[in-house]
Amino acid sequence: MLNDKLRNYLHLHLIVFIWGFTAVLGALITIDAIPLVWFRMLLATFFVWLYVAFKKISLRVPRKALITFVIAGIVIALHWITFFKAIKVSNVSVTLATISTGAFFTAILEPIIYKRKMIWYEIVFGLIVIAGLYIIFNVETQYVLGIGLALISSLLSATFSLINGKLAKQYKPSVISFYELGSGVAFITLYLLISGGFSPEFFILSTSDWMYLLLLGSICTAYAFIGSVKVMKLISPYTVMLTINLEPIYGIILAFIILGESEKMSEGFYIGALIILSTVLANGILKNSLKRKALVRQAK
Repeated sequence: MLNDKLRNYLHLHLIVFIWGFTAVLGALITIDAIPLVWFRMLLATFFVWLYVAFKKISLRVPRKALITFVIAGIVIALHWITFFKAIKVSNVSVTLATISTGAFFTAILEPIIYKRKMIWYEIVFGLIVIAGLYIIFNVETQYVLGIGLALISSLLSATFSLINGKLAKQYKPSVISFYELGSGVAFITLYLLISGGFSPEFFILSTSDWMYLLLLGSICTAYAFIGSVKVMKLISPYTVMLTINLEPIYGIILAFIILGESEKMSEGFYIGALIILSTVLANGILKNSLKRKALVRQAK
């Protein structure tokens, strides 16, 4: 029998694999990033609501928590918008490789939010990640805008992960997901109303786009969103963010298989990506090793 922590860790890997496929769906869907995210969050909110209604879960939360849900919902909406926009202006491989910097942003933000001391090796690894990113910047100059958007998306993702790390200890994953996804929809809706983004053409989509959006909104968002919040009950935000950095590996492989030639990159790109991903892996190994040694010392 698997213990709860290991089961949740394996579940997290499944979710990260699904997120890797999400990037491919973003490339396959023909509409722009903002309507894409609006449809995604709207459909996901509906699917989560169905789950909440079926399970008869109460949605009552304190006002203070609701405000935090709204902030987190706006953050995740902006994360997804910049993420899909990065894919649209560059490609899946560039976007996912850059998203790997999330562990570095978490290393900086976690001590501030969780009020712990900054760990020296996280900063060292973060600097190595920047070096890998610098190589990608130099060899893939045509994708500078995509890299910049992916960096913003990565920072927003780290922020969101840390916020949810606290919320997951207090509220049901489905409740958190419902309010955050709903808040994201409301935020984008308000923007589209102010900017005049809604039009009859906005709602006219191809059959393939509707199919991809339904898959994106159900499995890749509603299911993965609830699942990711749930695993945070037994896994630290940093470990979650570290595991999420496997998303580029899954996503780049899937993109190459499904999208083909458009995902072929230069040799320099793969060197930079390898530096980033290897550093993230080394960071995780070192962190786990130090934790085990600390537990051994405490047991003596």
